[in-house]
Amino acid sequence: MSDEEASNYPHSAISTWSGFVYQGKVALYHSLKLINTGDNDFELQLDSTDDFAIYKDKKLVSAHQVKAKIGDYRSNYKDALTKSASLELDRIAGIKRYFHISQPINDHSDYVDSNNERVEFYAYGNFRHCELDKIEELTKQVMREIYGNQNILFDDDLLDANYCLLSDRISSQALMIHARIQNEGDTQRRAAYEHRVTAACILSGITDTNPYERKDYYGIELKARLHSHLEERLAESLPGMSDAAYDRARRIYDLIRLSEGGDFKILCQLMKPSEKFSRIQNFDIRNYSDLLHRIDAEPVFKRLPHYLDRDNKFYAPTALYLPEPTDRKYCTSDIVAQVKDNDDLGRLLFEFNNLIAAKASESFTVDTKYTNCFDDSSIDDHDRIDSNITRSLCISILTKDDAEARLK
Repeated sequence: MSDEEASNYPHSAISTWSGFVYQGKVALYHSLKLINTGDNDFELQLDSTDDFAIYKDKKLVSAHQVKAKIGDYRSNYKDALTKSASLELDRIAGIKRYFHISQPINDHSDYVDSNNERVEFYAYGNFRHCELDKIEELTKQVMREIYGNQNILFDDDLLDANYCLLSDRISSQALMIHARIQNEGDTQRRAAYEHRVTAACILSGITDTNPYERKDYYGIELKARLHSHLEERLAESLPGMSDAAYDRARRIYDLIRLSEGGDFKILCQLMKPSEKFSRIQNFDIRNYSDLLHRIDAEPVFKRLPHYLDRDNKFYAPTALYLPEPTDRKYCTSDIVAQVKDNDDLGRLLFEFNNLIAAKASESFTVDTKYTNCFDDSSIDDHDRIDSNITRSLCISILTKDDAEARLK
């Protein structure tokens, strides 16, 4: 086998895993670059004319093909470059054609097809590629420049929140369009062609100074970071994975990728119920992901991964890390304190009252009571105290082995 052949990644695995998310992030970066140069009258089209395309006055201005983790050699992209240069529908002779790649190759000079159409490897500063883990910072730098040009005051929190939410919106739309085309065919293909995102909409997504509640942001941010971690895990583990393990990992990934932001507000609380609702740490994301892949039971792939026993009781994997016997005491008191201050958490734990710890020395029970207050906006002040209902709450914190025994 030649070096070139050996450099190929496994067919339809890593490239498919990474491609759609990378496509959305690159589309956002290019759109913001246009806005930063004063171009505010274009429309972004996703997954129709090409991986993404830019239109003005109903005419195609540029077509963009995006490839993530394909190979180290130009020949790995031969078919894709030929496709990018093809004359088809709006892709008429003379339009700008760009090719985006996530890793360096041996030759990134312009590709000129036999039809004389030119495809340019997209430039990211001095480079003709951009790694998956670099596109976010490049995009944020463009955002900083836009804020500066428009005299908008910002801090890192606002920058992070607006990037995370807008990036998720673009990527989710690309994924949704692709899935619908695959499942429904021509009707959705036509809808994808006609439905575009205006430059004004993209700009407003980063210039609104108070666009989202903090809990919404934490949820979407968790989705992005968990999604990225699962992607990296696959890339590292794929060579030794069985077909069954790969299929399961892929389904977990797809569920996380397609879940809505509200589901991640739930996960933010269930992943670490012993702590105040806040940003989930990388350590906890790793523990949660590792547990998902290690549990010897099939998850329910609906909304977020969870498990059901024969009595239809719910089990939720968590990032709880309790390696020492003394951790049981502190975990119990912390969960009780959080439930008292967080009605949403109390309601969630009433439903998901079997929590699987990422690591625990033993299983144990948290037995407490919490006061649940209904939506009382229509209740007079003197009646509000009567709307409070005290409920018993019994939560099982289970080791992985004990949970697996219950789920068999």
